[in-house]
Amino acid sequence: IWRLDSMACRNLVSPNMGVRFRMPLQKLHPLSRAIHHRYNASVTTPHRSAARHFTSMSRLPMQPPKPPPGGHGGWRYQQHRNFWMLRLASRLLKLRYIVLGSAVGGGYTAKKTYEEWKDMLPDMDEYNWVIPDFFWEMSKQIDLGEICFWIKWVLGDSRCVVRLEHLVALLSTHLSMSSDKEKVDQLQEELLRTQVKYQRMLERLERENKDLRKVVLQKDEKGIHQRKVKKSLIDMYSEVLDILSDFDSNYNTQDHLPRVVVVGDQSAGKTSVLEMIAQARIFPRGSGEMMTRSPVKVTLSEGPHHVAMFKDSSREFDLGKEEDLAALRHEIELRMRKSVKEGQTVSPETISLSVKGPGIQRMVLVDLPGVISTVTAGMAADTKETIFSISKNYMQNPNAIILCIQDGSVDAERSIVTDLVSQMDPQGKRTIFVLTKVDLAEKNLASPNRIQQIVEGKLFPMKALGYFAVVTGKGSAGESIDSIKDYEEDFFQNSRLLRDGMLKAHQVTTKNLSLAVSDCFWKMVRESVEQQADAFKASRFNLETEWKNNYPRLRELDRNELFEKAKNEILDEVISLSQVTPKHWLAILEKKLWERVSIHVIENIYLPAAQTMNSGTFNTTVDIKLKQWTDKQLPHKALEVAWETLQEEFARFMAEYKGKDQDDIFDKLKEAVKDESIKRHKWNETAMDSLRVIQHNTLEDRSITDKPQWDAAIQFMEETLQARLKDTDSVINDMAGPYWKQRWMSWTSRSPEQHICNETKKELERLLKLHEDHTAYLANDEVTTVRKNLEGRGVEVDPVLIKDTWHQLYRRHFLQKALHHCNLCRRGFYYYQRQFVDSELECNDVVLFWRIQRMLLITANTLRQQLINTEVRRLEKNVKEVLEDFGEDNERKVHLITGRRVQLAEDLMNRLLPILWKIIYIIVII
Repeated sequence: IWRLDSMACRNLVSPNMGVRFRMPLQKLHPLSRAIHHRYNASVTTPHRSAARHFTSMSRLPMQPPKPPPGGHGGWRYQQHRNFWMLRLASRLLKLRYIVLGSAVGGGYTAKKTYEEWKDMLPDMDEYNWVIPDFFWEMSKQIDLGEICFWIKWVLGDSRCVVRLEHLVALLSTHLSMSSDKEKVDQLQEELLRTQVKYQRMLERLERENKDLRKVVLQKDEKGIHQRKVKKSLIDMYSEVLDILSDFDSNYNTQDHLPRVVVVGDQSAGKTSVLEMIAQARIFPRGSGEMMTRSPVKVTLSEGPHHVAMFKDSSREFDLGKEEDLAALRHEIELRMRKSVKEGQTVSPETISLSVKGPGIQRMVLVDLPGVISTVTAGMAADTKETIFSISKNYMQNPNAIILCIQDGSVDAERSIVTDLVSQMDPQGKRTIFVLTKVDLAEKNLASPNRIQQIVEGKLFPMKALGYFAVVTGKGSAGESIDSIKDYEEDFFQNSRLLRDGMLKAHQVTTKNLSLAVSDCFWKMVRESVEQQADAFKASRFNLETEWKNNYPRLRELDRNELFEKAKNEILDEVISLSQVTPKHWLAILEKKLWERVSIHVIENIYLPAAQTMNSGTFNTTVDIKLKQWTDKQLPHKALEVAWETLQEEFARFMAEYKGKDQDDIFDKLKEAVKDESIKRHKWNETAMDSLRVIQHNTLEDRSITDKPQWDAAIQFMEETLQARLKDTDSVINDMAGPYWKQRWMSWTSRSPEQHICNETKKELERLLKLHEDHTAYLANDEVTTVRKNLEGRGVEVDPVLIKDTWHQLYRRHFLQKALHHCNLCRRGFYYYQRQFVDSELECNDVVLFWRIQRMLLITANTLRQQLINTEVRRLEKNVKEVLEDFGEDNERKVHLITGRRVQLAEDLMNRLLPILWKIIYIIVII
C-alpha cells in the first residue's frame, strides 16, 4: 500500500507542477535539491542520509530491539543494563541539540528558499491571455482547500503534501491577484457609470429647481405676496465693497473683506472661466490682444431673469438677447478705454457690474488684466509693472480668494502668474488653481501624466486649496454657453484622464468649480466679516473723538447737507438784492456811468469844441459829437455799467452776510456760483435800443428851465474841471520831478529824464505866457525853436517829448481858463434866458454840462427800473439754476466744499455708519 501511495503521489505531483518551464537543478538551494531528488527515482545524491537525519522532515533512527532474557546475549544485555541510564541521558541530550538545531536551521532555510523562489518566479500578468477564460471561471468555483484535504487523505505522505500545499498557495495567490485587478477595473467602470447616472439626475433636479425658483422669484417680483422685497445678501455685500473702494485710508482702515480675484497670464482663459461662472458671454474678446484693460468687479446673484447692470446706470441688459449682449460688451470696452489715461495701457479704476440669473452662484469676482512677460509695440513702457502692481494690490488682501488660471495648452514652465501667486499666498490657504483648455492639453501632450501632476500640485511649487480642470469651448467667439457646457461634459465623459483615474470627478467642469469657489467665498466671509466690523467700529470711535476735540460746537453735516445749507444762504442773499432802494440804485448808477464816460466827454467832445472861435461853431461841433457818441458807444457803456453795478451789489450783499455768522467753508462755493451766474446772465438786447432813443432825445434838449438847474450844471462843471485839473497837475509833477521844497524836505532829487522834462516845461511855459490864446497844438517851427533854445542851454531834447509836455501844459492852461469862465457864468442864467443878446458873456459850455448831467440822470433812472423789474429776477433765476446744476454734480461739490471738517463728517455719516449697519446685517444673516 505504501508503494502504491508513493507512486500515486509521484504521478499526481510532478516536479514541475505550478511552473511553466523546467528550472535547472543547479540554481536550486541544496535543501531544495534534496527535496527534489527525494521524489525523483532517476537521481541519487550523496547527501541523502544527511538530509534524512538532519532535516526537519526526517525521523530519528529507531533503537535495535532488546534481546530476550536468557539468550546468548545475556552478558551484553547485562552490560547494557548496568550503563543504561548513562546511555539514555546521552541520547536525550543529543536529541535536544538535534531538535533545536533542526528547528532553527530549517526555519531559516525555509524562509530563504521561499524568498529565492518568489524572486525567481516571473511576472505572469503578461501571460494571462494564454490561459483560457473558462479556467479562471472554473477557479472561482473550485475550493482549493477542499482539494488539498482530499489529496492529503489519499496520499498520506507529509513530504508530498508539503510541496503540494506550497504550489497550491502560489497558484491561489496568482489567481487572486488577477481576479482583484479585474474587480478593480469593473468597480471603476461601474463607479463612472453610476457617477454619470447620478450627475444626469442631479442636473435634471437642478433644472427643475431652477425653473421653480424662477417662478417663485417672478411671483415675488410682481408683488403677489404684497411685501417689500429686500436687497439680497450678495447685493448688500457688493455695496459695502463699492463704498470701501472709495474710502479714505486714514486711521489704518483697510478693506480686508473677501472677494474672488481672478488672475492669470494673458490669453490663459480668465475671462472665459468668469463667463462660464456668470453663464453669459459678457466680456469683449480678442485674439491674442489685451482686452481686459482695467479691473472689472462682477457681483453674481440669483434672480428671476438673466440680466446685467452697471453700478452707476439704471439700464438692464437682457443676457438672453444677442443684441443686448453685444451692447453690453461694447459698453464694457468703452468704459475700459475711457478709464485708461492718455499714454497708458491699463488703468487701476474698477468697473462695477452686477449679473443676476436663475441658478447663478452668489459671489463677488474681480477680473484683473492678464499678466504679461514682455511689453509689445503700442503699449506703455510701464505696462508690465502696472499690471503687477494692480494684481498685488488685490491679492495682498489676506481674505481675498485667488483664482489662479493656468493655460493647459502651453508648457507649464512658461507661466508667470504661478510665481506671483506663490509670493502672495505661499501656504496656498486661499488659492484655487484652475487648468484651462484641458482638451488641447490632452491632445498635445505626449504624457497625460503631466496633467495629473499639475492637478495634484506636484509640478508647480505653488500650493492651493483645490485644483480644477475645465474646458471653456473650442476657441470660437460665437459659441454659446450651453454649447460650451455640452462640449465640456462630453469631453470629460469620454476622456481617458477621468477614465484612468488621473482626474477625480469633483475636479472637472466649471460647474463644480463655481460651486467650490462659492463655498470657499462664503466660508471666508463668515470667518472675516466680524473682524472687519470690529475694525470699523474702532475707526468710527477715532473719528468721533477727533470731531469732538476739533468741532465741539458744530453739528455733523455731510457734504450734501452743507451744500443745502449754503444753497439757502445764497438764495437769501439774492432775495436781499431785490430790497435795494431805488435811490441807492440811482446814485451808484449815475456815479459809475460818469466815471466811465467822463474822459470821453472832456477829451473828445468838450476840448475840441472849445477850440472853436464862436458859439455857433461850438454848438454844432458838440451836437455832431454827441450824436456819434450816442449811436455807437453810449448805450453799450451804460449797459456795462448797469451789469457791473448789479454784480458789485450782489457781491456786497454776500460779503455783508458773511460778516454775521456765515461759515467760511462756503466761500469757494459762493464764489463759483456768482461767477457761473454772471456768465450765464444775458442782458435784454431790446433794452439797448430803447435806451439809445432815450439818450438821444435827452442830449438834444438844451432848455434849462430854472435857476437851480443852472446852478447844478455850474457845480457839476466846476467839480469835473477841478478833478481833471488835479489829475493834470499830478501828471506834470511826475514828468518834471519834485520841486525844490520837496527835494529839501524829502531828500529826493530829479532823474536825468525829469531834469530834461523840467527844462522843457519852463521853456514851454514862457511860450504859453507870451501867447495865452495859443491853439492846442504846436507848429513845427515852434517845436524847432523850443529845441534850439534848450540846446543853447545844454539840454538835448526829443521833439516828441516837447509835444507831450506841451499837451499837458496846454490842458492845465485850458482848464484853468475854463474854471475862471465857470465862475463868471454863475450869474449868467439871466443872459441865458435872453439867449446872451447884448452880452459879451457866453455860457455854452455850461449848457453842454447840463445836457450831460441830465443824460446821466435819465439813463441811470432807466437802468434802475430795468434792474429792479427784470435783471434782478433773472439773476435770481440763474442762481437757482446754477445751484441745481451744482447739486447734481458730485465732482463739483467735492471740489467746492472741501476741508478736514467735511471729510470727517462724510466718513462718519455716509461711509462708516452705512458700512457698519450693512456688515452687522450680513453677520446676522450669515
